[in-house]
Amino acid sequence: MITVLAVQFAVAAVAPLLFRKFGRNAFFALAAVPAASFIWLILQHDAIYSDAGHSPGAITEVWPWIPELQLDLAFRMDALAWVMSLLILGVGALVLVYCARYFSDKDDNLGGFGAQLLAFAGAMFGLVTADDLLLMFIFWELTTVLSYLLIGYARTRLSARRSALQALVVTTAGGLAMLVGLIILGSTAGTYRIQAILDEAPALLAGPAAGAVSAAVVLILIGAITKSALVPFHFWLPGAMAAPTPVSAYLHAAAMVKAGIYLVARLAPGFTEAPPWLPIVLGLGLTTMLVGGYRALRQTDIKLILAYGTVSQLGFLTMVMGLGTPEAALAGLALLVAHALFKATLFLVVGIIDHQAGTRDIRELSGVYGSARALAIVAAIGTASMAGIPPLAGFVAKESVFEAFVHYRSESGTGPWLLAGLVLGSVLTFAYSARFMWGAFALKPGVEPTAFKPITPAFLAAPAILSFLTILYGLWPAPVDGWVQPYAALFVDGTADGATSSPGHLALWHGVTPALGLTALTFALGLAMFYGRNVVSRLQSRVPGWIDADRAYQQTIGALDDTAVWITGRTQRGSLFFYLSVILTVAFVLPLTALLLADNPLPPNLYFVDPGSPLQLVAGAGIVIGALAAVRANKRFLAVLMVSVTGYGIALMFALQGAPDLALTQMLVETIILVAFVLAMRSLPAGLRDRTGGKYRVIRVVIGLAFGATMIFVAIYALGARVAPPVSLQFPQLAYEGGGGLNVVNVTLVDIRAWDTFGEISVLALAATGVASLIFVRGRGDRIRASASVAEGTVGRRTGARGSTRDDAALAMNRRFAAATRDAWLVAGRTLAPERRSIIFEVVTRLIFHSMIVFSLYLLLAGHNLPGGGFAGGLTAGLALTIRYLAGGRFELREATPVGAGTLLGIGLATAAAAGMTPLLLGGQVFQSAIVELWLPVFGDIKFVTSTIFDIGVYIVVVGLALDVLRSLGAEIDEHFEEQPGLSEDHEAVGGSAAAENDAENEDAEYADEESADAETTARGRT
Repeated sequence: MITVLAVQFAVAAVAPLLFRKFGRNAFFALAAVPAASFIWLILQHDAIYSDAGHSPGAITEVWPWIPELQLDLAFRMDALAWVMSLLILGVGALVLVYCARYFSDKDDNLGGFGAQLLAFAGAMFGLVTADDLLLMFIFWELTTVLSYLLIGYARTRLSARRSALQALVVTTAGGLAMLVGLIILGSTAGTYRIQAILDEAPALLAGPAAGAVSAAVVLILIGAITKSALVPFHFWLPGAMAAPTPVSAYLHAAAMVKAGIYLVARLAPGFTEAPPWLPIVLGLGLTTMLVGGYRALRQTDIKLILAYGTVSQLGFLTMVMGLGTPEAALAGLALLVAHALFKATLFLVVGIIDHQAGTRDIRELSGVYGSARALAIVAAIGTASMAGIPPLAGFVAKESVFEAFVHYRSESGTGPWLLAGLVLGSVLTFAYSARFMWGAFALKPGVEPTAFKPITPAFLAAPAILSFLTILYGLWPAPVDGWVQPYAALFVDGTADGATSSPGHLALWHGVTPALGLTALTFALGLAMFYGRNVVSRLQSRVPGWIDADRAYQQTIGALDDTAVWITGRTQRGSLFFYLSVILTVAFVLPLTALLLADNPLPPNLYFVDPGSPLQLVAGAGIVIGALAAVRANKRFLAVLMVSVTGYGIALMFALQGAPDLALTQMLVETIILVAFVLAMRSLPAGLRDRTGGKYRVIRVVIGLAFGATMIFVAIYALGARVAPPVSLQFPQLAYEGGGGLNVVNVTLVDIRAWDTFGEISVLALAATGVASLIFVRGRGDRIRASASVAEGTVGRRTGARGSTRDDAALAMNRRFAAATRDAWLVAGRTLAPERRSIIFEVVTRLIFHSMIVFSLYLLLAGHNLPGGGFAGGLTAGLALTIRYLAGGRFELREATPVGAGTLLGIGLATAAAAGMTPLLLGGQVFQSAIVELWLPVFGDIKFVTSTIFDIGVYIVVVGLALDVLRSLGAEIDEHFEEQPGLSEDHEAVGGSAAAENDAENEDAEYADEESADAETTARGRT
């Protein structure tokens, strides 16, 4: 099962490349993946059904993930999961084949669409095979996200975006409620394994935690009814018909909306005795069946007829699967298979009609039967099965459903309302089935025959195969009966009402029974309703328009938007003083109130300064002076510099307290932040304006002092409130024995708390991308355009006007240095104007750059046992690149780093992820480290810890982040200044004087002979 999942997602990842090469025919390659998985599934039949009817078999796979949190990659393939997987993989393969002729090579983003559809198949397969509640929820939400993307495929259409967002909001809200229920249920049961919870269900419902279990069941059912579009959340499914028809056929007929039905079916063997179960399942199921059927009769779009029909059938399925009797379980799973076959067939037929005729409106479609008889026959088979007409799959399944509810009424003694509602819903189903067939294919009086393009066999293949399977299922239901019997047997062991009854069996003919009589009544009333459709339409028109769930949803969202606008207008006032006042006031008032109410004494042994380190007074004084100077500064640069002074003071504090790792990291971070601020401030005015009046200064002082004092006492009380030994006391031993290193800080980052570090570097990558997206308009700017050299006169001519203010001899020396071809690794001489260069800085850069890079690698490799690590090493390398940029400008930065920042960030994240996943593939846990001891010539005994690979990923991410900052805040702003001289004082002077420009050109001419002579001398010397 893990392999099937991995293949699905792996091929989905490369799908865009396949479409780029093969066009729409790449859908055939994608279809091969679920098709091969389908074959694998068939081969597992004997392992699952070896003891069918007695002790149902199952295939289990468990990969340890986080055992301490009871999180495992646990999968279980039993009869229910096998049948669901059969539909997911089989129908998925046919839909992908259908897509190869439904779409055109001219359609946009086919690669993304194909990848999402295949990934959805993988997510659904993971959902139905997951044997862990939290793992199932992960796949559940993954299907939600992918369905949002697939529904919104036509992103330029407002209706598609609106429908996708509506589906996302409704199903995500239900999913969050379900998550709470899953956590309650797993915590109460003491395990998150689904099968173990079902085994303990009777004891849980009878125990002291029965109330919590009932609450959990309600919350889980909320997730199921939102996912399967039951009333009152049914409106999102018809809206999702804005998606391409293959999406509707797969997600909204055969797969996604079945997720809620699957959840009900999965929990029914254990929790049908829970008090809220039957009222919710039967009440909402019957209401949805009737509402969906009623709304289907009002539609003029054949796709919407099927959409509301799907809503009705989902209510029907929920009732049957949740009833909790062996007969109902058998009939429900049989109906689920039949529904997937006929409804997928009909949606694909609608797609062909829309594709070939250009319309889905029954008022415009006329005579399609005469133009596409094969299509009409396929549609007639699917429609007849949906209506429950023999000898098709729908008839076999619906007869079993009627039989189950007849027996349930007689055994439970309930009133006739449930059975009567079921018959009425079936009558509506028959009526809208006839309406669909008549509307799509009949020749209508007064309507011109619809022009219809010929259909290729490849286009018709998928619905034809599904219709054939519908016939085969109806005539020979024995295989399906064998598939569903093990699931029905779960209800015989006394876990639900009617436990003493047998599941029965599926058959085309059961004789003359009450169920057959109900079927005949359904046909008669359904035909009468169809032929009296005009009367029905007039009656429906009298129903008030305000009875509409979709309208209620829109009004609710509108009210939320209005409330948000009202609150935003009163809180988001564009005042930094206001925002900080609110944040800091809340941040000190609430903790201070808690401290006062607690009335706890201060902890003993408090001291103002560590007796062993009196230098803390010096560092503290420096921090205070830096903070006060930053507040009083009237220049941006001075303010930032003073803030950095406080940061360096904190680094000194760390060093004095014996934390060299923290001190080193703090110092490097402060330095790189200082550079980033200085680069960004070039686009801002030099002076700082006091944006708040004098009347607010006292308030700011009070809030600042109160916040600082409160945080001090919070920290003191927090340290004194400890009642257990700190977990950090065990870190040295854990670091050495488990992580194989002496540096507790670095081992903690890359081993003990590797998940935290991976999340942090992911945030770093996102932050870098966000900064770049704010600055770069057309691209990330990974590649900086080449520029003509100063020696050729391009840059020198542009900025040469300022050369008149410099010493002529210095300019001459700079120009000669620019023309030199030796030591070309620092190209500042060819890209910077002479007046902007610093020879001393360039010489220093030549001396220390390589040493800093080597030192950064030393910090990376030595960090496991000595101060350093990937983060500190990456910051050191970033500072080396910063120095090189400051010495040579943006083109020097381009020469120094031919690899783009985005590429480095991606490589770093991939390296860290690979370091985490590789142990899992080798039978270990995610981010588990291994210690390799070996002897190498020259090097001697070597102890290598595999977490170093993760640290290398951190190093690369940090270097990529530094490079992104330099290219965003440095190189890109440089380019803006060069393209728009008015942005800086230097370029204003250049652009404002034509005479200076001419002087610069004359000056270039004067030095041309000298440069030629230098070049000739150099060439002669090399010769």
